[in-house]
Amino acid sequence: MTTRLSASALNTEAYRAMFRLEQTVKNSGLEPSLLELVKLRASQINQCAFCIDMHTKDARAAGETEQRLYLLSAWREAPFYSERERAALEWTESLTLIANNQVPDEIYERVAPHFTEEELVNLTLAVVAINGWNRFAISFRSEPGTYQPKQAAAHS
Repeated sequence: MTTRLSASALNTEAYRAMFRLEQTVKNSGLEPSLLELVKLRASQINQCAFCIDMHTKDARAAGETEQRLYLLSAWREAPFYSERERAALEWTESLTLIANNQVPDEIYERVAPHFTEEELVNLTLAVVAINGWNRFAISFRSEPGTYQPKQAAAHS
């Protein structure tokens, strides 16, 4: 596949708006590790190779385990995720596949106890953002493998 265009190089208002959305998600107060799992799971569902590559690398750089990354697509069967992470992953799947079944009340009722109302809004925004990024990367054929994460901050 050949890259069609680079939205970031063009620095269009649309790209800048997506970047501002991403900054809002980053500053939302949700755990960075949770956000990486959400981004990776949505990217798996959307089959976005660039974003799968990016978020796997970012998660590893932030200390995520290989085992949890390998089993993310089968998270329901793997015991390595907290109840909060499971709720976030279920929410991510439901929103990413919203055309299939909307967001049923029973999913909301399972997810809501694990987040404050503000956190649930921010989690929804995170899912909206990664689905948008997936559509940019897939549409313009961003080349997987080119992304390099920033080094994880040293913990003092």
